[in-house]
Amino acid sequence: MLPIKDDNPTTITPWVTYGLIAINVAVFLVTVSLSPQGNTLATLQYGAIPAVLFGHADLPPQLAVFPPGYEFLTIFSSMFMHGGWMHIGGNMLYLWVFGNNVEDAMGHFRFLIFYLLCGVAAALGHGLLDTQSQVPMIGASGALAGVLGAYFLLYPKARILVWFFWVFIFYVPAVFVLGFWFVTQVFNFSSGAGGGIAWVAHIAGFIAGVALIPLFKHRNVPLWHDGSHAPAFGVYRPGRPGRKARGVSTSNSRTSSTGAPPWAAAYEAERAAKHARMKRNNAGPWGKEPEPGETRDTSPWGRYQPNKPKPAPKPGIGVPKVTRLHKDRDKDDT
Repeated sequence: MLPIKDDNPTTITPWVTYGLIAINVAVFLVTVSLSPQGNTLATLQYGAIPAVLFGHADLPPQLAVFPPGYEFLTIFSSMFMHGGWMHIGGNMLYLWVFGNNVEDAMGHFRFLIFYLLCGVAAALGHGLLDTQSQVPMIGASGALAGVLGAYFLLYPKARILVWFFWVFIFYVPAVFVLGFWFVTQVFNFSSGAGGGIAWVAHIAGFIAGVALIPLFKHRNVPLWHDGSHAPAFGVYRPGRPGRKARGVSTSNSRTSSTGAPPWAAAYEAERAAKHARMKRNNAGPWGKEPEPGETRDTSPWGRYQPNKPKPAPKPGIGVPKVTRLHKDRDKDDT
């Protein structure tokens, strides 16, 4: 199940997401241009090696690029390295689809810190599984898993366009796509699937994203969002400029000058267009002045249309009068 795009709009330009994708692609292009020996050397120098991180081993001096005591920096350098075209292609596709909305929910700087912390949690989770391992770990999958965990809690009902089994393309809810992805990681780890993939890093990153998103998101952004700009339990009183919407602060940059939050802007625009249309048609409170002796419906919900006089009823045919020829007979006998 490969996600292609979502129908979840954003209110800001996700510059951090774009920057992360650009840096990852640039680093990959540099490493892929190296010789096989140079690529292996770069992986040893900048990859996160659990034995080195936990102090069980040291890189030879000719390979160490960070000063002694700063080997933990390889956690961050490893996030921007990838082992092949499929590796970076899949990671960047997921970051492109899901990263912009998570960045929108917390802002640029918070998103960058959130992304790096999820990558750290993923690297430590992978390293704790085997602190003696001398196999370097590279890739943005751990940090990306944190983004997926955040999206899982923020927009579970958002529709994701997926390519299913390389044949069918259709929309499915995000909770299904991301839930399926997480269950797959757990199943692969529990079944002992290898392939040089750090399944625990994915699991740890996802859990870190779920745990950190309540701390990093904007206060006016609810969890379990439906993918639209309307908060799950937000209340907005239309036609009250300057009033504070429950769950949305009017001092926030996302609130319009009229006091309406972005998710109510469409309703306000439709309401204004309706009023303009009624004004053009001389309906509503903008109707023509009444003629002398004319009455109007002045109720708040009325359209202020003139009350036309009811036409006089037409004379009915009625029942013709019957003259009785024999008055002394039974009256009921006709």
